[in-house]
Amino acid sequence: MTSPAPRSDAAGRLPGVPDAATVLVLNSGSSSLKFQLLDPVAEVVHASGIVERIGQDRGQAHLEAGDLRQPYAGEVPDHKVAMEVVTGLFEDAGMSLQEANVVAVGHRVVQGGARFTSPQLVDSWVRDQIADLGALAPLHNPAAVQGIDAARRLFPDIPHVAVFDTAFFTALPEEARTYALNAQVASEYRIRRYGAHGTSHRYVSEQVSALLASEGTDVSDLRQIVLHLGNGASASAVRGDAPLDTSMGLTPLEGLVMGTRTGDIDASVYAHLSRSAGMSIDEIDTLLNKSSGMQGLCGMNDFRDITAAIRAGDERAELAMRVYVHRLRKYVGSYAFTLGGLDTIAFTAGIGENVPEVRERTLEGLEAFGIVLDPEANARREKGVRTISAPDSAVRVLVVPTDEELAIAQQSLEVARSAR
Repeated sequence: MTSPAPRSDAAGRLPGVPDAATVLVLNSGSSSLKFQLLDPVAEVVHASGIVERIGQDRGQAHLEAGDLRQPYAGEVPDHKVAMEVVTGLFEDAGMSLQEANVVAVGHRVVQGGARFTSPQLVDSWVRDQIADLGALAPLHNPAAVQGIDAARRLFPDIPHVAVFDTAFFTALPEEARTYALNAQVASEYRIRRYGAHGTSHRYVSEQVSALLASEGTDVSDLRQIVLHLGNGASASAVRGDAPLDTSMGLTPLEGLVMGTRTGDIDASVYAHLSRSAGMSIDEIDTLLNKSSGMQGLCGMNDFRDITAAIRAGDERAELAMRVYVHRLRKYVGSYAFTLGGLDTIAFTAGIGENVPEVRERTLEGLEAFGIVLDPEANARREKGVRTISAPDSAVRVLVVPTDEELAIAQQSLEVARSAR
């Protein structure tokens, strides 16, 4: 990487270098490292980007800050080098992380097991526990540990905080988190329903509560369904501020139909494919997680392509959409009963926020249950929290943009400050 000439303002400051305290948020995948530098108090993102193809022949990365896009291409053999690429991108953009008043580094960790019910200051013990929980999330926790190790080497004097996707759902009622599996086996191998996307579900449910409270609604017993619909997808039932159920289980495979995951499926499919197709456990696991879902049904997992294909008369895409929506409606119905009624439904994440066809199909014909969508409001493309139900709808339906990075940054700042 070569550094461009510094671009200073009239006062001699480099643009984009913040005065207020910032948090660097990292999301480490097996072959990627997403990052964001933001002010968690002012809720301002200073820069964001991603390093991709880690460990492959040739990596690539970029940083975006306002109108600036700083690219990188070259070898990225591991997460240690990926972190060096991140710091180099900031340097090249004139936004040195050493001068950005970073007071904490927040790490997204998928699996916290039953041990971690809240964000944790990372020390050697916490790091090793996250690694140990990799047995429950082999696709996610090992990568998180690699990111944590790399970041702690580069920033040894800054507090590092692990924020767990499962933390919100450690409060699930016992009957919701327990599988009807032999109790001794379940206990020995830590098999229970942990959920995922908890950071998003907590953030969105809090946003809905705050909005309704500002309008004078008593939200102490608010009955909410949150639908986090991205390439990975999950649903939750939240009453007041407590989760009562969620669709993901031991792993993120359970629940809704997803971009490449089956969601709910008869567990005997594993045995059937092993016996009939001669597939190994790893091959079946890959099939269910990486080449099923919408991708497996119609050859596409981007809903922009899927909706375009449906409009063009593609029958496979139409069936895939119907399967996707059918599963969604099953969860909405069951959670309404779990909650004892329903006050709000919130759609969030990439599909939930941006695909009106999914929202319309999910809620059509439910007027008898007090759910009435406003077609015009649903079709409008707008930013921010917005209501898409009709004025006479007994259930408030909203689109609520999620911001997991902001939530991680705010929780990391709180933990870092309390650790002083």
